[in-house]
Amino acid sequence: MIQLNAKQFVPAVCLLYSQMVAAQSATIALTIDANTTFQTIDNFGASDAWACQFVGNWPDAKKNAIADWLFSLDTMSNGNPKGIGLSLWRFNLGAGSSQQANASGIKDEWRRAGSFLETDGSYNWNRQAGEQWFLTAARQRGVNNFLAFYNSPPVQFTKNKQAFAAVKGQSNIDSTQYTAWAAYTVKALAAIQQKHAIRFNYISPINEPQWDWSDGGQEGCPFTNQQISGAVKALSRQLQQHKLPTKILLGEAGNIKYLLKEDDKPGKGNQVNDFWQRASPNYVGNLVPLAKVIAGHSYFSTAPYQQSVTLRKELATRVAAVNGLTFWQTEYCILGDNEGEISGNKRDTGMQSALYLARTLHTDLAIANAAAWQWWLAISPYDYKDGLIYIDKSKTDGNYYDSKMLWALGNYSRFIRPGMQRVAASFPATTTDCFVSAYRDSKLHKLVAVIVNTGKATYSLNIQLPAGKRTKHLTQMTSYTTGVSSRLARQQVTGSLDIQPESIVTLVIPYQ
Repeated sequence: MIQLNAKQFVPAVCLLYSQMVAAQSATIALTIDANTTFQTIDNFGASDAWACQFVGNWPDAKKNAIADWLFSLDTMSNGNPKGIGLSLWRFNLGAGSSQQANASGIKDEWRRAGSFLETDGSYNWNRQAGEQWFLTAARQRGVNNFLAFYNSPPVQFTKNKQAFAAVKGQSNIDSTQYTAWAAYTVKALAAIQQKHAIRFNYISPINEPQWDWSDGGQEGCPFTNQQISGAVKALSRQLQQHKLPTKILLGEAGNIKYLLKEDDKPGKGNQVNDFWQRASPNYVGNLVPLAKVIAGHSYFSTAPYQQSVTLRKELATRVAAVNGLTFWQTEYCILGDNEGEISGNKRDTGMQSALYLARTLHTDLAIANAAAWQWWLAISPYDYKDGLIYIDKSKTDGNYYDSKMLWALGNYSRFIRPGMQRVAASFPATTTDCFVSAYRDSKLHKLVAVIVNTGKATYSLNIQLPAGKRTKHLTQMTSYTTGVSSRLARQQVTGSLDIQPESIVTLVIPYQ
């Protein structure tokens, strides 16, 4: 045993503390090469499913506050962002299960969705009032990109007249109904445009076609690639016939592995080649209204981490082989147990889930070259890691709560705006718990770097820029930090910048 007298104790403690600090902090070089470029960012988004049908009818003050968190680009008096500035909003066109009520077979009414198509074949453009409120709230706050999507075709067109499959794994719509479904879709898009002066940039007709969608947990419909090809061709004809400029978004694979291979879903995988290779019988790449995008979901593909990196490298290579094609990650929340890394069960408004989200975001952007990244439930009433904002499960009024996942997404969405281009950025190879990606705004002459520190160490940044991209003044750099006690907290950087443990930092750097 070592014994210290009073005179020895204080210096010894100070020495021990300094040694601990030194062990938990390090200076690392952040290298940014703005001349080496990758994908151009299109958007960051989230979905209105399913809570907006109710929250859109909540008291004005509350739903406006929620909309501000999601869409606002304003700043508060302390300089911190008011919201995360999403640049795309996903609008659920819906299959009409909410009109069917209990007869829908979907027990949880919060997982049902409305439709403008009535059972008698007439249209009611006043339905989905709550969702329409959020649609206009997004536009009022500067959102210019809108995507309409289905989980299932409207029940009027399905085989069992319900919004989920009667037979496990088999499509719930006959090919003879494709044209009628497409005609209704185009009519709905045009009606919303006329009513709200909002044009949908994209329509995503088919969602996660690989899953069985027969348990009645929510709206859903399986499709084979052949069936998708037929449905998309019918929709393409209707869009062209009515001269609607909306582009079709294809894919929305339930796991990004299905973009690359058949795996356990014969006829429903290998979608990059099946839809975009001219020799494929399911080729649709020549359709004029088709966006040059293949979309997939990052569910069940984020762990173990090194395997997720390998999968995304393969995806980036496959997509790059098709001239002009880009990859979008269009739906994610924390599902499953992720190989023990983190469980989707139980609501978490703190940093554990936020850091996992940020690492996934980083990997999709910096490894898979995703040009867009979209979250699933913008607003959730559930005890699950699926919401950016959480609410009491009340249809008329209640409390609402932000999560650190909201602000973690904001570290990207607020500062990386549509049209910015990802550029080369790196830490030393020995740095395994801190991740960085960077983006260039050529019009505003600024670089944006997003740093995710998942570890326990503090990192002091030594920023290195190549010749030809000198910053105007390092004192003009600004950082925005999301951490245990901060939500995009703004700081003017006048000297070195410390990246605190378990934090996400966005660094805005003006350049000449």
